Amino acid sequence: MRALVLGAAALLASTSLSFADDVMASLYGNTIISKSTMGEAHVHYKADHTFDGTASSAMGSMDLKGTWAFDDKGQFCRTYDTPPPGVTNPLCTPWAAHKVGDSWSMNDRTITLAPGIQ
Repeated sequence: MRALVLGAAALLASTSLSFADDVMASLYGNTIISKSTMGEAHVHYKADHTFDGTASSAMGSMDLKGTWAFDDKGQFCRTYDTPPPGVTNPLCTPWAAHKVGDSWSMNDRTITLAPGIQ
């Protein structure tokens, strides 16, 4: 029994450490809201390396879906099932860890990590 408890504790500790090292961990279960003069997108990243969301602009709205990964340069890359018009596929950008409530700028966009699924 003692070995089982120690084994479970070791597993939890290693899981917590790997989760703490995941620069994407704060995104899981939350929403990236990206705004520009062209429109707004709400995207949800998942631990299984998938994402989904919606984008809206004056031209209408579309669903977003695809996978994400980091490339060999450390850039964050999104590969869309159907890329939005004018977006390269995959779309790779620099990335850093963020906390819920953080806002930052990238190119002409203001990005916020909002709590929950929005």
